[in-house]
Amino acid sequence: MELLLGSAGIIGAVALLAYVAVDRARERAAARGSLQVIEGYDVALDDQRDRELQAPLRDRLLRPARDLLIGLGRRYTPAGYVESTARKLSSLGYRGDRSMDRFLAFRVGTVVAIPVVVFFTVLWDVSLVAGLLLGAALLIGPDAVLSRRVGERQTAIRCSLPDILDLLTISVEAGLGFEQALDRTITSVPGALSDEFGRMLGEVRAGAGRAVAMRAFEQRVAVEEVSAFALAIVQADTFGVPIGRVLRAQAEEMRVKRRQLAQVKAQKAPVKMMIPMVFCVFPALFVVVLGPAVISITKNL
Repeated sequence: MELLLGSAGIIGAVALLAYVAVDRARERAAARGSLQVIEGYDVALDDQRDRELQAPLRDRLLRPARDLLIGLGRRYTPAGYVESTARKLSSLGYRGDRSMDRFLAFRVGTVVAIPVVVFFTVLWDVSLVAGLLLGAALLIGPDAVLSRRVGERQTAIRCSLPDILDLLTISVEAGLGFEQALDRTITSVPGALSDEFGRMLGEVRAGAGRAVAMRAFEQRVAVEEVSAFALAIVQADTFGVPIGRVLRAQAEEMRVKRRQLAQVKAQKAPVKMMIPMVFCVFPALFVVVLGPAVISITKNL
């Protein structure tokens, strides 16, 4: 407990000093900018040092460290790791390379922190097992959290897909075109799937073909039901099948799959409940039921 309090105090002090330094640098930069705008004041920038000091402290201190971590991450990560992580981030809705660079920098930082954590646990006479557990958490934790968030988002997309298809079917059968109905559905039903539909609609409006946009949408989401829906829409465009009929069939099919998914989870619930019952409920129940009998037997013997 004392170790945790001491560590928290050190971390808090370092964070407070960093915050004060950044806040003072921000105030000086804001004052310098105001003087330049109002009074035409300017700082002499005769040498390289003055020009570098003009930049904010965040750019001078944090950006080089971040670039170093990003370079180490792209150089020493296993083959295929960057691509798979980029696909996960894309399925979460993050676009561009900046999100990937930030994750790589954070990932390298956690890996670098592992020997430091193990060293301090040994130095402060903490259990080596605790240090190894913290090191394992730093090594596996970021990827595990990312994969869990991807799974949660895919589950939310599976659950919301039938409702969105119902509204999309009603809008198309009411006389709207597919893009107009999709726009109306995105406005009416916010969520992860609506965000992906909005991105796909933006690609179509930017000039991409519907089939190309649907395939990109399918690859980003990486959900089996969405893949079936995208394939049905592409085939309907190719063979000239009415979109409304395809959407109604897809809505009914997705509703059945959602019901089946709920039934599968319900059937798994008793198996998952066995572990807490065996290790938490049953021991307490045995103590309550058999405890008086054991006490009486020991007294009589």
